[in-house]
Amino acid sequence: MLKNVAAVLLDGVHPFELGVVCEVFGLDRSEEGLPVYDFAAVSAEGPVLGTHVGGLTVSTPYGLDRLEEADLIAVPASDMKVDRGEYPPELLAALRRAVDRGARVLSICSGVFVLGAAGLLDGRRCAAHWRHADLLARRHPRTIVEPDVLYVDEDPVITSAGTAAGIDACLHLVRKEQGPEVANGIARRMVVPPHRDGGQAQYVARPLPRSSCDTVGGVLAWMEEHLDQEVTVEQLAARAHMAPRTFARRFQQETGTTPYRWLLRQRVLLAQRLLEATDETMDEIAWRTGFGTAGALRHQFVRSLGTTPNAYRRTFRGPQAAA
Repeated sequence: MLKNVAAVLLDGVHPFELGVVCEVFGLDRSEEGLPVYDFAAVSAEGPVLGTHVGGLTVSTPYGLDRLEEADLIAVPASDMKVDRGEYPPELLAALRRAVDRGARVLSICSGVFVLGAAGLLDGRRCAAHWRHADLLARRHPRTIVEPDVLYVDEDPVITSAGTAAGIDACLHLVRKEQGPEVANGIARRMVVPPHRDGGQAQYVARPLPRSSCDTVGGVLAWMEEHLDQEVTVEQLAARAHMAPRTFARRFQQETGTTPYRWLLRQRVLLAQRLLEATDETMDEIAWRTGFGTAGALRHQFVRSLGTTPNAYRRTFRGPQAAA
């Protein structure tokens, strides 16, 4: 049963993401018949911490010992240590103990890096903000990063993408544990949609992933310029002057994904740009992006973004957009 909730504060915590956890779990709404959670904000690095907003600080009397009794530990975004990937060892140990005893952990935006550092993402799917997805995949290669969804529930580990997706993940957990009436009641007080499915797409322009090494960099550039062509791993490996198995392994190491998934993602991204900026027909877009037919374009678009190409175009260009 979800009763005891703790939010972990790190230096540089994002006020909005912290506020999401506080808003869902930290307010007394008993006058409306909603549950009251035993909630605490817990500091991992001292009683007073800086935030992502210059000049704004937060303080709390609670330390990491408070995590030992929590049913849910939420980790809001905190970008101060993302580049280095260094987090307090005692926090990482506490998160592992929590999962071992049956508690849940939930991350919002870059809080997912903390769960990764604790080893809690190994072998699991996870959501990530599109800006962080490639770094997360490289840093934690045993993790299956889903860069295009709002949140992923791999119980007991729940991860969400940036900012408002944290609201969706929190309400999803409330709905799962305490039913739709409770989740809808909290959402009504917050004046937010009561439910957005985790598989819904992040409608953002995600930059093309780049390799930090030169091994496959030239091949990536060639693939990007020839998205309309059918290619095999063998052909790409020959272009990189490698054996196919060696090329596939290097590609995975340097991009965090497989050649097929990388190519598919770039084709979908190109289709998004064409749908947003042109009146080209679906057949023309399918040809330019290498999907071949409008039916294949629609199939892969729905799989990747959870919506149809026509619906996506209408979202960005209005109801009169060309079909």
